[in-house]
Amino acid sequence: MINIAKGMKDVLPSQSYKWQYIEATARSVAHAFGFKEIRTPVLEHTELFLRGVGDTTDIVNKEMYTFLDKGNRSVTLKPEGTAGVARSFVENGMANEGLPAKMYYFSPAFRYERPQAGRLREHHQFGVELYGSASPQADAEVITLVDTFYKRLGLKNVKLQINSIGCGECRKAYSNALKEYFKPHLSEMCADCNSRFEKNPMRMLDCKEEKCKSITKNAPSITDYLCDDCRAHFNEVQKLLKISGVQFEVNPSIVRGLDYYSRTVFEFISNAAGAQGTVCGGGRYDTLLQQIGEKPVPAVGFGGGIERLLMVMEAEGVTIPENKKTRIYVAGMDEKTREFAFKLANALRQKGVSAECDLMERSVKAQFKYADKLGAEYVAVIGENELNSGEVNLKKMSDGTQDTVKIADIYSYFKGE
Repeated sequence: MINIAKGMKDVLPSQSYKWQYIEATARSVAHAFGFKEIRTPVLEHTELFLRGVGDTTDIVNKEMYTFLDKGNRSVTLKPEGTAGVARSFVENGMANEGLPAKMYYFSPAFRYERPQAGRLREHHQFGVELYGSASPQADAEVITLVDTFYKRLGLKNVKLQINSIGCGECRKAYSNALKEYFKPHLSEMCADCNSRFEKNPMRMLDCKEEKCKSITKNAPSITDYLCDDCRAHFNEVQKLLKISGVQFEVNPSIVRGLDYYSRTVFEFISNAAGAQGTVCGGGRYDTLLQQIGEKPVPAVGFGGGIERLLMVMEAEGVTIPENKKTRIYVAGMDEKTREFAFKLANALRQKGVSAECDLMERSVKAQFKYADKLGAEYVAVIGENELNSGEVNLKKMSDGTQDTVKIADIYSYFKGE
């Protein structure tokens, strides 16, 4: 038997309704905020992620699925959604279509890491991207969209934390302060942090090694190094969130793990599924297009894992409504009546009524058992008498009551319920 690859997971028919509910809710909220769907390829040129995500990040250094295609080109299964949208924004000239450009996506993402709860080598993200506005209102709108989405799903214990990591000028002074702080501790820190020390010391704040975390907790705070413009921007974002009724706390330790962020960064976190974990994260990335060699365009967005979201919803006891059950199961007794049942079921389906019929040549008794397993609301048995009379008994499976209905009127019967 060939088993599924490590770190991958099937979404079975018995569970897919949960995904569909999350996706439908996300689409509804995104559309309410004026966002339209974008779909980008799962495979991109590796250079896009080297430039966009950053060559000092764990994603690029350790986690990407990168290989040479048959044309000897380096390609990568996308590890996150933002870089691909950025490439598409430029390549398709979206800036000429009127700004802001407001997009959302559902996308698989691939990262080679140790599989654990909520973190698979293939996971799925819901994200939004807003291009063209440098206003704090754009930041607040994206954050409010996420907050609305989680509230619409029924989550009550997901908390928003925000921070500002400033602009390039802010970070120059901050990087120098970090180097001064970390230099005496380098011998105590991991090899990755030692590598990041020269390339990008802010990445050291994102290290998950316990020995490093104990040192970084006392590091200087970026908020003490913000320039006047970045401080004013961050203050306005907070003001707008309060106006929108979005509760939050400022957490100076949030830097996010990708190099393209600037100014506002945020995370929605939850303790519901055990240890505190990030449900989604995002922020502003005004220099992303510049990093991939294009003219800079201000942008803000977020991405959140659907698998982790499902874990949090389950931990909070959120009820996800199941798909509508089969309305009617049409049973046949022999070859002739099974053919009629097949015809009737398909006629009902064409009019939007969920109908099933026997495909396994079961006995009538076995068909009733199967209809009950499907959760069918009604069963109609077609026999010789029913064909001759043009009438059928509709048995309601929940209480056993029956109604006699003309076969020609079955659709009207369900339509009128």
